[in-house]
Amino acid sequence: MDHDHPHRRSLHINDRLPRLLEHCPELRTAHDLVRRFAAMLDNRDATSLAEWLDDLANTGLAPLTGLARALREDRAAVTQGITTQYNSGVNEGRITDVKLQKRIMAGRASVRLLRHRVVLIAHLRRRYTDRPTISPK
Repeated sequence: MDHDHPHRRSLHINDRLPRLLEHCPELRTAHDLVRRFAAMLDNRDATSLAEWLDDLANTGLAPLTGLARALREDRAAVTQGITTQYNSGVNEGRITDVKLQKRIMAGRASVRLLRHRVVLIAHLRRRYTDRPTISPK
């Protein structure tokens, strides 16, 4: 999922993003934290996780401090997710699909229809996520 890597963004986005971040310090803070976390994932190196969690907690932004608290509660799992190639991302995606369909179709569909929709969504996800990403020229 490298589609948001700075080299893959359009020139339009690369031009506007620095100006946007310059005018919104909170967004700049969030952007920097996301980039640092992405670097940990890219390198599969969690040595800076403790420092990153401290920085996340000290932003003064309630959603980010809450995220830091939640990540600290299961730090071993976060470290495992960063440092290994194995994760439950695909399973979590399927669970999210099932929950979404359940909410959309609550009380209006039979189990058979729900099963059919979930299988169809899984097929579509596989079809479109397996395509190779093409770098812009």
